[in-house]
Formats: sequence, C-alpha cells, structure tokens
Amino acid sequence: MPMRPTGGLKQDWDPIVLHKPKMKAQDLKDPKVVNQALRTGAQVQTVKKFDGGLNKKAAMAAVNVRKLDEAAEPAALEKVPVDVRQAIQKARIEKKMSQADLAKKINERTQVVAEYENGKAVPNQLVLGKMEKVLGVKLRGKIHKS
Repeated sequence: MPMRPTGGLKQDWDPIVLHKPKMKAQDLKDPKVVNQALRTGAQVQTVKKFDGGLNKKAAMAAVNVRKLDEAAEPAALEKVPVDVRQAIQKARIEKKMSQADLAKKINERTQVVAEYENGKAVPNQLVLGKMEKVLGVKLRGKIHKS
C-alpha cells in the first residue's frame, strides 16, 4: 500500500483567474450586443450626431472638392500624340512584330502597347525609351519629318 505523507495536505499551485477579453469597438456597435447590455442593466452611452442620417452637408462638400480639384489640376492629362502613335505602329509592322511581341520585348503588358497605339495612354518616358530601343525609332523629343 502506498505511503501518504504525514501532516495536512497542501496545495502547491496558485489559483488562476480567467478574464473575458475586452470587446472590440466594432463589436460594441453591434445592435445585438447593445440590446443585451440594455437587458442586463449595463451602462450604454449613446451619442446623437449632428445631422446624423441626413445628406445635407455631403452635397456642399462635393461641390467644394470639385472646385478644389478644378483649381489645382489641369482638366485633362495629355495623351500620346498622333505622330508618335503612327511611328510606333509603322515601326512595329516594319519589323513584323505583333503587339504581344513588342510588349514581351519591352517587358510590359500587351494592353500597354495597344493603349500607346490607340492614343489612350498617358506618355511614360521609360516605356517610350524601351520602345525606341526595340523598334529603332525616335519617339521622344522633336520628331523631324523628312
């Protein structure tokens, strides 16, 4: 039979108290949580926002933002000029390359080359420089027609 130690039994560990984690702000806004708190009698703070739920102030702000945008920035960004578009297309066709081939050689998407040829792209000097190297045509600066 096993031997019991003499004397009284003692606990050799400390009690552990478990706490609930604090609720997140998003959880506090949940209607279910608010209703439960009201039912249990906990304090619930409500704040009435000025013009809350009304759309009166938003229209005024939109007008001000538009005025600010118009004053600070030009109305339209410059697009690829017609002579550059034609030069890209002509040089690409002379080299018997498709738009996909050119895009692969300049390490860009096919859509980028198509936008440059259609005149929808905003000119980027790096992309134009890559196209110049691959196509062997001057695309930046003054283009002299002969």
